Amino acid sequence: MNDTTPDLSSLSLADIARLAEEHKLPPVERWNPDHCGDSEMRIARDGSWFHQGSPIGRPAMVKLFSTILRREDDGSHVLVTPVEKLDIEVEDAPFVAVEMKADGEGDAARLHFRLNTDDIVTAGPDNAIRFEVHDDGPRPYLHVRRGLEALISRAVYYELAERALADAGGTPGIWSDGAFFPMEPAQGTSE
Repeated sequence: MNDTTPDLSSLSLADIARLAEEHKLPPVERWNPDHCGDSEMRIARDGSWFHQGSPIGRPAMVKLFSTILRREDDGSHVLVTPVEKLDIEVEDAPFVAVEMKADGEGDAARLHFRLNTDDIVTAGPDNAIRFEVHDDGPRPYLHVRRGLEALISRAVYYELAERALADAGGTPGIWSDGAFFPMEPAQGTSE
């Protein structure tokens, strides 16, 4: 975490809402330039960004690129500006949820996630949590924006599982912002 990134555990609910609101993104969904080729960039499963096989070591650069990332209707990912569109390889999800803060319990809970890009996302009706089963175990995902998702890190997944066990009484799952997310994985997603 860099010096400008607040510690999620030290923020109030009002602080989290303010930070989320202040984060303005470019309108990539309205930009439709011609496809220009390959960016020669890749986002690894752990959220690391690479260009021509070398890691991008500047967090500010990764954060900037993440704001112009878009998921296409066919499931591919591109970096888009008003004048160009370049393919980018995404191994799993383009973001990783690395930290969680919970406010409230049961159906009154709100779960806030900090991503590897320092964005803050609150799970809820517009930012669903879903689970898939893979050969290496379950993988939880959080919808971030416009079809882009964050893989929820293993440590944060364990926090989610603890909450689900504490609220046991029917279908295991997680409440956030008035929405219930069952921890039952989607069928047929094993790799």
